[in-house]
Amino acid sequence: MIVTMVAGCAGTGAGAASPARPAAGQAGDTATSAAPAPSETSAASATPGASKVEAVLARMSVEDKVGQLFMPVLYGPAANTVSGENQARFGVGTPAKAVARYRPGGVILFPWADNVKNVRQVVALTNGLQKASPEIPLLVGADQENGRVSRMAPLVTPMPGASVIGSTGDPSLARRAAKVTGTELRALGINLDFAPVADVNINPRNPVIGPRAYGSDPKKVAPMVAAAVQGFHDAGIASTAKHFPGHGDTNVDSHSGLPVIQHSLSQWNKLDAPPFAAAIGKNIDAIMSAHVVMPKLDPSGDPATLSKPILTGLLREKLGFDGVVSTDALDMAGVRKKYGDGQVAVRAVQAGVDLLLMPPDFPKAYEAVLAAVKSGKISTARLDQSVRRLLKLKAARGLLDRAPVADPAEAERVLRSAEHRKVAQLINERAR
Repeated sequence: MIVTMVAGCAGTGAGAASPARPAAGQAGDTATSAAPAPSETSAASATPGASKVEAVLARMSVEDKVGQLFMPVLYGPAANTVSGENQARFGVGTPAKAVARYRPGGVILFPWADNVKNVRQVVALTNGLQKASPEIPLLVGADQENGRVSRMAPLVTPMPGASVIGSTGDPSLARRAAKVTGTELRALGINLDFAPVADVNINPRNPVIGPRAYGSDPKKVAPMVAAAVQGFHDAGIASTAKHFPGHGDTNVDSHSGLPVIQHSLSQWNKLDAPPFAAAIGKNIDAIMSAHVVMPKLDPSGDPATLSKPILTGLLREKLGFDGVVSTDALDMAGVRKKYGDGQVAVRAVQAGVDLLLMPPDFPKAYEAVLAAVKSGKISTARLDQSVRRLLKLKAARGLLDRAPVADPAEAERVLRSAEHRKVAQLINERAR
């Protein structure tokens, strides 16, 4: 039986499965695609570990590279757990066999996928998943924003959500909270957090962001986001600013519909862009796209996840971001309304995405991207850009040479420690 998937953001999405098989130029207020991105090879050669990245890239097959673009949900509490969900979605019974078969760049953990039971179980799961990927260690992700979106509850310290932290007016508390969360995730073997939320919640009727944002004033949200990025890096894990180009001014939930936001380019520059620019200024590892339509930034009607003018034009060229661009969960209705699940994955890569999160039909998406590469719809150079960015992220966080092995005793000592609980208490005391 196929269960309903809950999207990587904060709501419900439906996922159908099939049997598995082996700064843009602007015209007025409309962002348009600009020239192709500059060579990634020259950029990579200037960074530490570049030779390692290039060596790994050179030995990868096309299938390896395509697999690296994906971050699926795998089912079960252990790497060797046999699950009908895995069999239906990936054609193999266990998480370890799914990793060995498709060689994804990462996996994301959820309680509803039976991934989160207790501290020792999660440590054993993440260690087992890494063991199943001996050639290139995995990104192991989680949606741990704290507050309303807390996928590792009740294992981790119950830290206040972003709106509470934002109400203190003290970015140093955002940094301390992120360091606590990052330290606890790292102890569990999780190396990528899909946080912080960089949206500016200017619509009080927003059903999907609300208290997940630091506030409604971009001048106050931006320093909070920058501080949180620093905190995650203090803890030694990667972080993700979301949801680009901004999900704060909508009264539609992109899990169940397709929001349309009528911000002009000048409004976007003033209201939505500052927190993302601040995150980029602190070397954010990844930025997640939003399944929202902004017709004055891209008149095609496509959501930002599939928009080259937005992801390549605004994010890459205008804001200068050269890290990993991740989709929001691809099982969400907001991105599935117009195209099939295979075509969505191809169009996302063509738009500038590097990491395809939670495709509802993994084999269909994988085969569609592989076919697009082999046919030339996605060039080898474009594929290599994305894989190189993912490998550079792994190298920057110490994940490329060998996967870290989490220690269950250390995790039990670190999680919910008295020191960490004091940080949560301090934030709550200073909240207004």
